[in-house]
Amino acid sequence: MLKLLGPGLLAALFFSSTFILNRAMSLEGGHWVWSASLRYLWMTLFLVIGPLLIGRGRLLLDALRLLYRYWRFWIVAGTVGFGVFYAGIAFAASYAPGWVVATTWQITVLASPLVLLLYGRRVPLRGVAFTVLIFVGVLLVNLSEMHATSWREVILGGLPVLIAAFAYPLGLQLVWEARSGGHTRIPHIVDPVLGDSFARVLLLTLGSLPFWLVVILATQPPPPSAGQWMNTALVALLSGVVATSLFVYARHQARNAYELAAVDATQAAEVLFALAGEMLLLGAAFPSLWGVLGAGLTILGLILYLLAQGKR
Repeated sequence: MLKLLGPGLLAALFFSSTFILNRAMSLEGGHWVWSASLRYLWMTLFLVIGPLLIGRGRLLLDALRLLYRYWRFWIVAGTVGFGVFYAGIAFAASYAPGWVVATTWQITVLASPLVLLLYGRRVPLRGVAFTVLIFVGVLLVNLSEMHATSWREVILGGLPVLIAAFAYPLGLQLVWEARSGGHTRIPHIVDPVLGDSFARVLLLTLGSLPFWLVVILATQPPPPSAGQWMNTALVALLSGVVATSLFVYARHQARNAYELAAVDATQAAEVLFALAGEMLLLGAAFPSLWGVLGAGLTILGLILYLLAQGKR
């Protein structure tokens, strides 16, 4: 089990860089639009240059061909799954500490079954009761911030993450439904390139670029600083490349549903890593008793829920 949990926990460590660095850029005065959009600019560069360096240029050409053929679909899927999702995460960093955003993000566990129901899919009910712990924990964490801020900032720091928690599985499930077919309004895409996870991430990233252009033109933020360019590159590399690779590796090593659930449960450690990182790197204060209790309930609920899903 250690060979699964080790890479999973490392992935959570690198994923937590998203919340820490977004908060750092916000505290330094960086606009949230650049924190979000520049990450996907860097992701585009990494995802385009990467295949060329490792001799997978054919995969890149096949992905671009699929983008051209179904460009409307990829713009919608990329806008929802990557655009709305990460805009909410980056916006929230302007009003809430990274560990609070990381904790609130765990509510995506509640969102995923609802998204599946929206697409007419069956949802396993085993362990759903544990999601109540997640919800209560997230609520306590956000309410614990009331001693240092206002209701307005709590809402602006929490609501965008709630929207992001639904947008992410909604966009990813769009791609799954397109591969499976059976929907009148979703194109049935039959192409072997969609079997490659790298290609799917590339297509969603490219599909999100028009969204970021519209957001930049609509908000007209001040130019990003050199530090913001560097930090968004780090987020793209650490979270988008390293963490994703480690997480996918750990899941591929799992031999059954129980082990898969155990790997997924390691991502709850993002909350702890984000909190420790903010305290060490940004000088953040230790959370209140209610904040600690809320984070603990969220982590416990997530682990119990995922393990219950994995049991036969």
